[in-house]
Amino acid sequence: MNDAIRILCVDDEKNVLKSLYRLFIDEDYELLTASSGEEGLETIRANAPVQLVISDYRMPEMNGVDFLRQVFEKWPDTVRIVLSGYADTASVVAAINEGQIYKFVPKPWNDDELKVTVKNAVGHYLAEQKNRELTRQLKEKNQELEILNQNLERMVEMRTSKLMFRNRALAAAQNILNLLPLAVIGIDVEGLIVQCNRRSIGANGEAIIPPANLGAHRRQALAPRVNELIDRFPEDETRGLYDLELGGRAWRLEILRMSQEGQEGMLLVFHERNHE
Repeated sequence: MNDAIRILCVDDEKNVLKSLYRLFIDEDYELLTASSGEEGLETIRANAPVQLVISDYRMPEMNGVDFLRQVFEKWPDTVRIVLSGYADTASVVAAINEGQIYKFVPKPWNDDELKVTVKNAVGHYLAEQKNRELTRQLKEKNQELEILNQNLERMVEMRTSKLMFRNRALAAAQNILNLLPLAVIGIDVEGLIVQCNRRSIGANGEAIIPPANLGAHRRQALAPRVNELIDRFPEDETRGLYDLELGGRAWRLEILRMSQEGQEGMLLVFHERNHE
């Protein structure tokens, strides 16, 4: 992409074009010239983008305002300046809005003032382009953010759905545990009570563990004899059977070493021997 600032000068008088060319020859612009409105339109087509057009008002066949109006319709980003003699000032000012003209410069012009006008017009063009690019980027970012929000909403919905399913599964598993004619207690690798069923909690000395001990450490929740058996349980064993008495009842304790999805612990299953 060529980053040069192209300026098209349009006038049916060759001396005017030469004067404009000499005025800007030392500036950092690429200068183009045309002697009529039609030629100016063709020149822009062949060299687009053209950042700035300076056009005379009085030209045969197509005057400057008509020409600049077509430039505005086809290349709205191009900044448009019209040159005119004082006799045409009223007509030009009345027609400025038609061509969305940036500035009217009277003939004969002051070289320094025209240079400043052109410099400001180029700055105006660059600022507009930057604003359009920032607007485009902002629109893209907003679209990306909208997509991210939509994806996040879907992820939250999926996560919520999974959590609800997991909670239902846990509730179902707990209900199944509660229906078992066995006392079941789960202990994690830290020794905390993480699971127990209804049969393992009772009153009047019938309990394996006291009520409200879920989350407690096994040494506080379980009977000393049970803790002793756990402490002595061989590390290389996955299952062991022991007979003991708790709360005046005879039990057979089954210790199962558990390991699943990186989680380790023990499952204690108490079979009441009186019901065997």
